Amino acid sequence: MQAVITVAMLAVGLSMDAFAVSICKGLCMDRADNKKCAIVGLWFGGFQALMPLIGYLVGTLFADKIEKFDHWIAFALLTIIGLAMIKESFEKEEGNACDVDKNSASLSFKVMLVMAIATSIDAMASGVALAFDGSANIFAAVAAIGVVTFAMSFIGVKIGNVFGSRYKFISELAGGIILIGLGIKILITHLVA
Repeated sequence: MQAVITVAMLAVGLSMDAFAVSICKGLCMDRADNKKCAIVGLWFGGFQALMPLIGYLVGTLFADKIEKFDHWIAFALLTIIGLAMIKESFEKEEGNACDVDKNSASLSFKVMLVMAIATSIDAMASGVALAFDGSANIFAAVAAIGVVTFAMSFIGVKIGNVFGSRYKFISELAGGIILIGLGIKILITHLVA
């Protein structure tokens, strides 16, 4: 029973970054239909499931290298994306900061790949931790993480879209600040720990 609670808590915890970024995506979409929400959910849920599996398989071999740099990579990627969103918010006329043709609302392979990696890089270290722990079934953990992240991302896009349709300029600016904040949170969490 304790392993189930641990996996559930891990799944929810790991899904929070993807949830916040999904809200940012939804903020900048003109219309977030179920297909768009599912695309975001599949990208984030898929990578949140894949990274712990990779971390688990890598296990103790590269644990020190992964734990030393994962937070810096996530910080850099989230900061770059966040700064780009903030810059775009000030370049638009009449406060229309989100533009479907720009990266902020894009569901293109390149944009989603970068965001999915940025939000899931920490999950790789959790996979290494699961390998050390040994009490959790890695396949159950990976499935739970993927499903929970998919659901949270789907809901996040919907929530962001409802809010963003009224406050386009503020949403892009807030989205950029949230992404940078997530990067800083990841960095501080790892440096303090």
